[in-house]
Amino acid sequence: MSTLRAAFLSVLASTAPALAYENVTTMEVKGDMTCMSSNGAPNHDMGQFPNRANPNAFREQNLTFCFPTTPRMAQTVTRNLMTAGVSVTGIPIRPFTAGYYDPNGRRGFSQDPSSGWRQQAMHDPRSLGMDDQNAHVDKSGLYHYHGVSTDLVASQGGALVGYAPDGFEIKYSPSTATSSWQLKSGMRPNPPGDAYDGTYEQDFEYIAGNGTLDECNGGIVNGTYTYFATDTYPYFPRCFKGEVNPQFMTRN
Repeated sequence: MSTLRAAFLSVLASTAPALAYENVTTMEVKGDMTCMSSNGAPNHDMGQFPNRANPNAFREQNLTFCFPTTPRMAQTVTRNLMTAGVSVTGIPIRPFTAGYYDPNGRRGFSQDPSSGWRQQAMHDPRSLGMDDQNAHVDKSGLYHYHGVSTDLVASQGGALVGYAPDGFEIKYSPSTATSSWQLKSGMRPNPPGDAYDGTYEQDFEYIAGNGTLDECNGGIVNGTYTYFATDTYPYFPRCFKGEVNPQFMTRN
């Protein structure tokens, strides 16, 4: 177990700010997995939910996240996991949305993926009712991050912000870890048409060497593969180089 992870286990029960919903998180090793349990409430203030753009109210949860205690690199890359990680405070990291371009849908989106153009959450976070921590709640009342939470980062006193489904750490180091993804130039070749502007996931492309990180927003740090949260797309890892736990997040 890493020194950072051991230290986290020792201070996990430290006092948190007084909130309407207090953050409750525990962590234990079960066999070859480290499992974090959470009530789904962050360790910082949430925005107003429901709000004009989001009709959903926050509800406490019974969440468990299990990931390999000793991460191992895999032979293949895993993609398209809705839950891309968990914060050190037990909040899901979910950078994707369930919305796709649909000219017949509400505001031009629906959950029909046939267009192939997936809505990109951080292009217009206010339209999805996000708070100032780049998070909101879904229909089940689950509070989750789509981008970096400044209050979460500030509360940790270090770079570690969470863990990926393969057990590798997710850190935040904006001065040294930069995304290699960039906005495409030109026009979209088919509907929805118009110029690439970041509305959709497919508006971005990975350019090796454009930043310091690889396509999964990761790199080697002191000999260990590590993912990073970034202030630009893709914001969090959206693919995984290690052996993931397919049952990473469960709810009771």
